[in-house]
Amino acid sequence: MNSDFKKYFEVNKDTWNKKVSIHAASEFYDVDAFLKGKTSLNTYELSEIGDVRGKSLLHLQCHFGQDTLSLTRLGAKCTGIDLSNEGIEKAKSLNIKLGLDATFIESNLYDVPKNVEGEFDIVFASYGVVGWLPDLKTWGEIIASKLKNGGFFYLIEFHPIVWMFTYLESPPKLVYPYKTNEVIYEEHKGTYTNNDADIISKEYGWNHGLGEVVSALSNAGLHIEFLHEFEKSPYNSFPEMDKTDDGMYVLKENQRLFPLLYSIKATKK
Repeated sequence: MNSDFKKYFEVNKDTWNKKVSIHAASEFYDVDAFLKGKTSLNTYELSEIGDVRGKSLLHLQCHFGQDTLSLTRLGAKCTGIDLSNEGIEKAKSLNIKLGLDATFIESNLYDVPKNVEGEFDIVFASYGVVGWLPDLKTWGEIIASKLKNGGFFYLIEFHPIVWMFTYLESPPKLVYPYKTNEVIYEEHKGTYTNNDADIISKEYGWNHGLGEVVSALSNAGLHIEFLHEFEKSPYNSFPEMDKTDDGMYVLKENQRLFPLLYSIKATKK
């Protein structure tokens, strides 16, 4: 692996380790309600993934495991991986508290082939994952290698246009290119669950366009079943968004110029 990438991953890992305790105590993740049975999954992924009962599932970049455990509750046999050792330890503790049988493995995504055994019916990733990855060609190949024949990869993610803005000022300012091979560095106080948290987030990321994402999967031999784009988001990620009757968020009417999310399902034939 590129030595620069290793440096970037080490900084990102340190930042995500610091985020875990803040996120686990936040209203955003609402761990108390989760422990009482509330799912962490949103309507998009619940409807588009379909019935997971009896399916083996690999969750990439799982943070501290809520979605992995929500899918386990729905009957999947889940394995979650994440870069953050603190995230994996928290996920394991939630798994024990809930009496579930999910498996959690500390692993950089690019180390999945050596750290995760076997193939899966479903590989899953969601919300704010692609931008941490410098190399989507290898990402696609890893996903394909971990799928059984007939299995599928499902991704729900913030739209690439959303990542063109900086949210460190209000209103958000259009700063970043739609796609770039160059690393983007941001340093800011707090985290997306708690702007005033006592943490300096140091983050290296990469912007990838939709064409790059789709091509990485198709070039790895996966068949694209669908690519959907959505103007509603379950997350209040822009300042001054409007809340809809179904509990989603949209940009204000005069600002609805681009989608907020996209989803992809890609099958291994």
